[in-house]
Amino acid sequence: MVVGLLTAPAVSQPTTPDAPPIAADAQPPTGGDLEIKPWSFSLSASTYMVPDDREYIQPTFTADHDWLHLEARYNYEAVETGSLWAGYNFSGGEQFKWQITPMLGGVFGETDGIAPGYEATLSWWKLELYSEGEYVIDLNNSAESFFYNWSELTLSPVEWFRFGLVGQRTRLYDSDRDIQRGFLVGFTVDKVDICGYVLDPDDDNPTFVLTVELSF
Repeated sequence: MVVGLLTAPAVSQPTTPDAPPIAADAQPPTGGDLEIKPWSFSLSASTYMVPDDREYIQPTFTADHDWLHLEARYNYEAVETGSLWAGYNFSGGEQFKWQITPMLGGVFGETDGIAPGYEATLSWWKLELYSEGEYVIDLNNSAESFFYNWSELTLSPVEWFRFGLVGQRTRLYDSDRDIQRGFLVGFTVDKVDICGYVLDPDDDNPTFVLTVELSF
């Protein structure tokens, strides 16, 4: 019996298959297919050369994260006046792409008020329509409440170059026209965009604007 037990084949035990090797650089899952969109920023400065008036610079800073839009402006509603904004980004479309951002802002400085506003872009093929507007409700004098607007219609024959039409309604400086109209030419190199504008080119002394924007 002892010899039989020693010479009998061993009963195999159930085993589990070997787990596949784990790569050294493998990372743990981060929530399935959830995409985390990073922040994006832009900083621009527009230099206004207004006839029979002083030159000034209008800076704007924006920050976007998914649906959230934040913005700060200076010398937009009035000289030596700032405004802070928060908005919600909506976008969609394939051939006709669109984005609209309703916003609410606070204005402070030479003008004090609150301002509902928007920024909107509609693009198709090589054409793009951009418009931004706001209605400033002056808290000190309701008669001074005013609708500001800046709009552009551009054609981009190549990715880095565009030209088109521009219109502006502002009370920041005196103008003979309620809506100033003109032309624009813009260039984009990497993350830098440079655009020049001529408003009321048929006047003897038109208004010139040069804008430089950095995206990061």
